[in-house]
Amino acid sequence: MIIAVDGPTASGKGTIAKALAAHFGLPHLDTGLLYRAVGRQTALNGGDPDREADALAGCAFDDALLADPELRSETSGGLASRVSIHPAVRRALFERQRAFATQPGGAILDGRDIGTVIAPEATAKLFVTASVAARATRRFREMQAQGGTASLDDIAADLAARDLRDSTRKDAPLIAAADALLLDTSELGPQQAIAAAIALVEARLTPA
Repeated sequence: MIIAVDGPTASGKGTIAKALAAHFGLPHLDTGLLYRAVGRQTALNGGDPDREADALAGCAFDDALLADPELRSETSGGLASRVSIHPAVRRALFERQRAFATQPGGAILDGRDIGTVIAPEATAKLFVTASVAARATRRFREMQAQGGTASLDDIAADLAARDLRDSTRKDAPLIAAADALLLDTSELGPQQAIAAAIALVEARLTPA
């Protein structure tokens, strides 16, 4: 069984995917972390994330980088969005994601193109979304708790820019698969969103 969870930044897809993994007893991969690692490595290399050759070189990151807390920062998130537009980068990471998805017993992956590109045959597909205002507020509170200083307006502008970049890129844009189950978390708390996601997936898994 493969469960695909797609959606934009700060929609809650990561929290939902982890909860689904625990509920169904399946391994989970945050594919966005791979792109954050590429973006971070590109920056560490002194490269330009907007140049495909530099971003591709960043794909050679050491697995230890995946444990770097810096990958969760807004800076790394922005870099991930920039390197992910390059087809060569997406091709370089495709097999790694595909192997995880097709492992014996199944898996849960969250990202932006799981249900459309990485695992179009997924047993269940969720597309988790929320308004920019709701997502910006969530991210603002997270950053405040971590001592961040970015303003709510700046965060909202950054999220809107990422949405545009991710949804309009030529290669594997951020779009809902035709058979994806839509979940808007704008007005939902974490536990409400998780409960709704589990209910949607279980309904999809139940034979008609």
